[in-house]
Amino acid sequence: MSSVDFLAQEKIWFDKLRYDEAERRFYERMNGSSHTTQDAGANTILQDIARARENIQKSLAGVRISKTQLSVLPVQNTNSSTGAADQGEIISRIKSLEQENQSLHKVVDDLRAALSKLECRVAVLEKTPAPSAPCTNVSGSIDASVRIALLKQKTNDDDDIDLFGSDEDEEAEKLKEQRLKEYAAKKAKKPAVIAKSSILLDVKPWDDETDLAKLEECVRSVQADGLLWGTSKLVPVGYGIKKLQIACVVEDDKVGTDLLEEEITKFEDYVQSVDVAAFNKI
Repeated sequence: MSSVDFLAQEKIWFDKLRYDEAERRFYERMNGSSHTTQDAGANTILQDIARARENIQKSLAGVRISKTQLSVLPVQNTNSSTGAADQGEIISRIKSLEQENQSLHKVVDDLRAALSKLECRVAVLEKTPAPSAPCTNVSGSIDASVRIALLKQKTNDDDDIDLFGSDEDEEAEKLKEQRLKEYAAKKAKKPAVIAKSSILLDVKPWDDETDLAKLEECVRSVQADGLLWGTSKLVPVGYGIKKLQIACVVEDDKVGTDLLEEEITKFEDYVQSVDVAAFNKI
């Protein structure tokens, strides 16, 4: 059996595509009326949404939509319950936007009143002309503190007018010079404070055989204006040697440590060296 004969005996539906196309057209024709109704309802919802968006934009731009305008908006009955729910949600959103817009207008008015009040106070403090805007508070009346400040400023301006100011200025200058002279004379009579210092000197002998009594006598023999010798004592150094530690009070302007060291070291037979152990201001 050939392949042609085999295919001739098989039952094959060669026209299936034509039948499928005819069936599709039949069902489209049957459902055509319902699709048309749904499309009309969808178009109506889209138009309502477009109008709502336009109203929202106007509200945000400062145009208030009244309730009468909201009632004018066309609300058409549709066969779809979803469209009615969307319209109710849009209207509620528009109402909430209206309330928010009103609250924003109130806040702006309060800020303008506060700014006007602040400008008035700054003008009073700086003594500059008041601004063009009236100095009012939120209720519209002039602030009491600003009114009192303006009255005080006016009073001070009136007090500043002096027809005989030149004579008073001359008398004030004379009084000032007289008081300065009196202060200078009083300061000149006051005794000046004398700066003094307390010095502790270490005077070292040559060895343990040096006569320390003679050494102290030589040191105290140094005399100068502003020099006053104080107490003294012998301090052991080591190996039986002792040094003379003597205190004195000097006037800083008349006697210095260099002068004392120079005068004491002149006694070469008894003095080896002189050191400043302590120096304090009195």
